[in-house]
Amino acid sequence: MDVINRKLLRDLSQMRGQVITIGLVVAAGVAAYVTLQGTWTSLESSKTAYYERQRFADVFARLKRAPRSVVSDLESIDGVAEVDARIADAVMVPIKTLREPASGLIVSLPDYGSPRLNQLHLVAGSMPEPGRPDDALVLESFARAHSLEVGDTVPVVINGTIRSVRITGIAMSPEHVFPAPTTGIFSDEKRFAVFWMRESVMAPAFDMTNAFNDVSVRLQPGASLDAVMAAMDRVLDPYGGVGAFGRKDQASNSIVEGELTQLKAMGTVAPMIFLGVAAFLLNVVLSRLVLLQRAQIATLKAVGYGKSAIGLHYVKLVCLIALSGSALGIAGGAYLGSAMTEMYTQYFRFPLLAFELDPRLVSVAVSVSLLAGIVGAVASATRIANLPPAEAMRPAAPPTYGSSLLDKLGAYRFIAPAARMVVREIERQPLRTGLSVIGIAFAVSIMVLARVSSDAMAMLLDMQFQQAWKEDVMVSFLDPLSDGAVRELEHLPGVLYAEGMRMVPVRFVHDGRKRESAILGYPEDGQLRRVIDVERREVPIPESGVMLTAKLAEILGVSVGDELRVEMLEGDRKTVSLRVSSLAAEPFGLQGHMRMSELHRAFGEEATASMALLRIDPREYTRTEPKLKELPKIGGVLRKQTIIDQFKAQSADMMLVFSLILTLFAATIAVGVVYNNARVALSMRSRDLASLRVLGFRRGEISAVLLGELAVQVLLAIPIGIAIGAWMSKAMMNMSDPEQYRLPVMLSTETYAYAAGVTMAAGLVSALLVRRKLDKLDLIGVLKTRE
Repeated sequence: MDVINRKLLRDLSQMRGQVITIGLVVAAGVAAYVTLQGTWTSLESSKTAYYERQRFADVFARLKRAPRSVVSDLESIDGVAEVDARIADAVMVPIKTLREPASGLIVSLPDYGSPRLNQLHLVAGSMPEPGRPDDALVLESFARAHSLEVGDTVPVVINGTIRSVRITGIAMSPEHVFPAPTTGIFSDEKRFAVFWMRESVMAPAFDMTNAFNDVSVRLQPGASLDAVMAAMDRVLDPYGGVGAFGRKDQASNSIVEGELTQLKAMGTVAPMIFLGVAAFLLNVVLSRLVLLQRAQIATLKAVGYGKSAIGLHYVKLVCLIALSGSALGIAGGAYLGSAMTEMYTQYFRFPLLAFELDPRLVSVAVSVSLLAGIVGAVASATRIANLPPAEAMRPAAPPTYGSSLLDKLGAYRFIAPAARMVVREIERQPLRTGLSVIGIAFAVSIMVLARVSSDAMAMLLDMQFQQAWKEDVMVSFLDPLSDGAVRELEHLPGVLYAEGMRMVPVRFVHDGRKRESAILGYPEDGQLRRVIDVERREVPIPESGVMLTAKLAEILGVSVGDELRVEMLEGDRKTVSLRVSSLAAEPFGLQGHMRMSELHRAFGEEATASMALLRIDPREYTRTEPKLKELPKIGGVLRKQTIIDQFKAQSADMMLVFSLILTLFAATIAVGVVYNNARVALSMRSRDLASLRVLGFRRGEISAVLLGELAVQVLLAIPIGIAIGAWMSKAMMNMSDPEQYRLPVMLSTETYAYAAGVTMAAGLVSALLVRRKLDKLDLIGVLKTRE
């Protein structure tokens, strides 16, 4: 081994503390990239393969009832490749393992064979036999949640009649990768079921013989989605069509795509922060190392080593640090990616979902980490290569300083000597201080980002379930019922109060723009439902006209006072004109709100309700529950506390793991920046500090001189990091579909305290590590340094 390579090993050994911390920062960046991008790649590839294999449709539409002959009209539309018409309707499942009935869907299967589109993946058992009236497949997530097996029977209320359905098989569906109840807003495997029966068995129960009410379409390559949907609407409108929609708006797929979008963005942004900080640290450390090794560089040049050989020596030093960090990051990323992908199996039901460490992902991670290291080292390496030997033999010229503003103001008279040294060092090195503050600030911002999901979910639960929804139980009806049905529910045991609400599916149309949605009708003296905006303020329902969600108004291009055409998508499908009376900046959904009496008058219908909101004595709920299960006209029962408990149980693990991973990575950045700055400062100022010890300064006092500068950097970085974190949190929230969620970023005091506390703890650990070096300072050796 030649001299220069032995020097490389010696430098690595002498700098092992800095090598380890910088390597850990690189490892954090690589691990973040491998974890997030690898998980995204695994989910995306599983989704794409599953959709293609099961022939997931491109366009979907629901309608009231159409004869089978209409299928040929749909097939003749330009751009349509295949059409699959079927029967689908809502059911209630009063299963004994639940206190309140589960909601669900029942979907028809062809009497022979499999559906043309949205084909099922059979997990266990077999397809139902034609002509067997109570045989059905059941959704795998529901079966697993209730430990159902092939041959078990489940009570299902089908079109008002309770039937005992026998399970012949357990299946997965591309339409229900994210199983969400029809009456809920969160995934709930226990309370959302899907059953598939043969069409000849289902049709008589729904009066759908030789008819259908649900259709799926697969497009030809290059076909126009908008043109096909418009043509489908024209064909289906006479049969009660409620508007075709594309795959991106399909309930399950929209959730999956939204999560993948956020995951991909996080997998790009977070690693760039880590590797950017690593490049900064490498540049700082290497530039200081060059300054300390001027004499060695001159000697190497004097004995014949050229500029390229010496420059390459320092580039190799950087590459070894980057490669070691990359190796650790790839191993850690593979482990964390596997764990994260496993957690996603609790939410997304794919037949096969496993973490795959793509070789291309590894090559990109290593290449980017090396690039970050070389970028950080290139300036120092160039300076090394151009340093003349004669100049390098001399000590570096001391910097030229002048009187600062604080000197001129005489402020130093009021500052203690140790603090004065700290302030002067910061004044003399503003760029180094600024870059250090930015590095630590990014660590703080990542800790803020680690907690933003918890804050958002806490706010969501408070806004939706404490302020907006005041009821204990929501009961949805299969069809709109008279107000008398609500009064009947009020007389059930344990029910303290009941009020009805009307929900009308509609199509809003304005100036060529349209959107399928719903109008909610509120009773005059309603107590159990309110509209709450993103500022947590109650928005009153207008006396007349309709109040729109602000985002819906933006999509339609309307403002307060405009007239809006509203097409009813049920019943006699009346079209009316409504005035936009007000807007509400709601955090969820796209809908309209009206007083119930005004809604009935506008659509010319009798007083009816689509749902009933119940306030129940908690001590009596066990008496109320079985009565609700027995009612034939009930489409679903949703208990508010059940949603809250289920949501917390689902989200807690994911948010905790995500928070811990980001906190660990952020703490690594903070330690890396603080520790390396301290080591560099110690190397550069060791003679000054030793001189102070000889002059009588105690160890604690010289520690204050060295570490005081670092403490100032940390304290300056915390507010800046919190501001950056708030901006990054807002950007992350904006990645979600604004038509689903529009949550403002409202960070809690606990989040600020958490970010500041972890950062200061990381700084303290770094300070203690450097303090050990101060205690071992060789006073005699340092004072022998050549002037």
